[in-house]
Amino acid sequence: MSNTLKKILLLGSGALKIGEAGEFDYSGSQALKALKEEGIETVLINPNIATVQTSEDIADHIYFLPVTPWFVEKIIEKEKPQGILLAFGGQTALNCGISLYETGVFKKHNVSILGTPVKAIIETEDRKKFAEKLHSISVKTPKSVACSSVPAALSAANKVGFPVIIRAAFTLGGQGSGFCSNKKELQQLATKAFSYSNQILVEESLKGWKEVEYEVVRDKHDNCITVCNMENFDPLGIHTGESIVVAPSQTLTNSEYHKLRKLSIEIVKSIGIVGECNVQYALDPESEDYRVIEVNARLSRSSALASKATGYPLAFVAAKLALGYGLHELKNSVTKTTTAFFEPALDYLVVKIPRWDLNKFLGVSKEIGSSMKSVGEIMAIGRSFEEAVQKGLRMTGLGMHGFADYKELIVDDIESALKKPTDTRIFVIAAAFNKGWTVEQVFQLTKIDRWFLEKLKNIYDLKKELEKYSIPEDIPDELLLEAKRQGYSDFQIARLLFKTNEIGRTDKEILKVREYRKSRNIVPYVKQIDTLAAEHPAVTNYLYLTYHGAEHDIEYENDNKSVIVLGSGAYRIGSSVEFDWSSVNALKTIKKKGYRSVMINYNPETVSTDYDVCDRLYFDELSFERTLDIAELENPFGVIVSTGGQIPNNLAMRLYRQKIPIPGTSPVFIDQAENRHKFSAMLDKIDVDQPEWKELTNMEDIFRFTGKVGFPVLIRPSYVLSGAAMNVVSNEEELEHFLNLATQV
Repeated sequence: MSNTLKKILLLGSGALKIGEAGEFDYSGSQALKALKEEGIETVLINPNIATVQTSEDIADHIYFLPVTPWFVEKIIEKEKPQGILLAFGGQTALNCGISLYETGVFKKHNVSILGTPVKAIIETEDRKKFAEKLHSISVKTPKSVACSSVPAALSAANKVGFPVIIRAAFTLGGQGSGFCSNKKELQQLATKAFSYSNQILVEESLKGWKEVEYEVVRDKHDNCITVCNMENFDPLGIHTGESIVVAPSQTLTNSEYHKLRKLSIEIVKSIGIVGECNVQYALDPESEDYRVIEVNARLSRSSALASKATGYPLAFVAAKLALGYGLHELKNSVTKTTTAFFEPALDYLVVKIPRWDLNKFLGVSKEIGSSMKSVGEIMAIGRSFEEAVQKGLRMTGLGMHGFADYKELIVDDIESALKKPTDTRIFVIAAAFNKGWTVEQVFQLTKIDRWFLEKLKNIYDLKKELEKYSIPEDIPDELLLEAKRQGYSDFQIARLLFKTNEIGRTDKEILKVREYRKSRNIVPYVKQIDTLAAEHPAVTNYLYLTYHGAEHDIEYENDNKSVIVLGSGAYRIGSSVEFDWSSVNALKTIKKKGYRSVMINYNPETVSTDYDVCDRLYFDELSFERTLDIAELENPFGVIVSTGGQIPNNLAMRLYRQKIPIPGTSPVFIDQAENRHKFSAMLDKIDVDQPEWKELTNMEDIFRFTGKVGFPVLIRPSYVLSGAAMNVVSNEEELEHFLNLATQV
């Protein structure tokens, strides 16, 4: 490491936005920890007050100022850092750094750019230079033409041949990108793309090819490893941030896997990356033909996922490499037994599923494509795809209970809904199976690999088996165990057995299933994220629960010293990084007071799911069932529900009824504040005025009430976040429409 580096400036990503969210709080926090470990004074610029990295003990100097060239130069003049890190603040930091480099600000103030050289960053961000660079090492990219005007784009499309995809340079989340089948569509999309960037790429369409990613790490000595490879469930045409992603890849042949791995290493070495890099491929499912779509010379959302999926601290290692260390000189701070120059090997499977909040916006298309609309994501871990995907679908928090027995979805035209993907396409596949569609028919319309579709069909087929029974005691043990191994929750099983949608209003039937399966010794086992595939003893505190096991990987103390913090799950509108900040601070306080800090969360973008934030991290569901499972194992002093937002709040009374200790505000009072009826009764009791209102459950009573008080009226469900499904309505037609939306929350 260079001894001249005494003070380093790190650029944050600023406000959360689609395509640039909490993952940069996580990566920036890890980088600042890595610098602190080296005794380096750190300066952070980030105006986002809700982040963990802007807490007082992370950086030495924090500037809550815009990450723009003018402000950054002023801070450089004042703080006089010797180096700057650009790769930990997403596209915002990268674009700002490139601007400062091109205007000579870094040279003028003697500031070294640490990690990947700026020329290499520009090569990956400028679409034309990127294509030329890869062609120089005989790596295939899509046929493309870089354009700086709409007429040039039209001319390029004629040369490449329709259909084409438009991509804008120097943007995040696929902004301004999309597919065009004709000149009219291209003219509209190109005009829009130029509002994001002064350069666009007109590229051959590879719609229907597989999309595969590799996370690669390289040091200054040219040592290089691939940390993780990931495969999109959806074929090319849907932005990777909008797609379900599986790690490690499941449908590649050995030859395809090693061919793309070798290419990734060649690309990263050729570009001169120092630190972490993400390489995205399109792979022809009918041959081994490929195209390199993109190289991100910075930490990204995929990096956060890869880091949490493998237990390899990517951002921490990338920061150390930027200081000049070699991979062989660094210990992997998660495994504690290997160096950073060691490729993780997984004995489990990870599924990432995006979270959309499109219902919050009037008139927004539900179709998903090459531009990001998702506001967050979840990561589910299991020993089978069926187990992980069902867990994941519940984790998204959209009222779906898994792939089977999901909340009723009305699909008017299954064929059209499969052809034109929306945020609910996976449930359209379930609806298709329900109508008797075959795997092959679904494949022909979606081009989702048959392997994934077969696994989903397994879940559906098991649902039909479970429906034959009406009480838990009738289900054969083998079938019940198989259902749990395929990710079925007690709630799903109860719904299928008792044949009613009323289940969930109380926990009676769910607890019946739970008690019966426990009496048959059908219980989950705690497993460590063993990234060493049993080659070395696992010591990670990353844990998950699975029914594919026979013993726990850890021993429980039963000393009443554990305090469990329930996290906030996927980012959504109204619940994001602020609850991560709250959870992390709660965990720190628990540790300081001499208790064992235990976290349950499943959001890979968060600091609360980082390897060194708590004593034990359960990367698992924030559900009633799973929280009870973990509480029974931990025997906690208490479960904290107040720092994770609405999800833990909604569990408070249910856990309280099961005699789980809840420190802080009593769940009885939480319920009194959240339940509109009880809250109103309390206001009446203490003589506080309130608008006239009524808690109603049928249309007849609702119309009687509106007839009495008159329009406009406000409709609002209980126990929701940031006014979800809350609407002012002016007439009966609007009322029916918005009440229907409210039932979807």
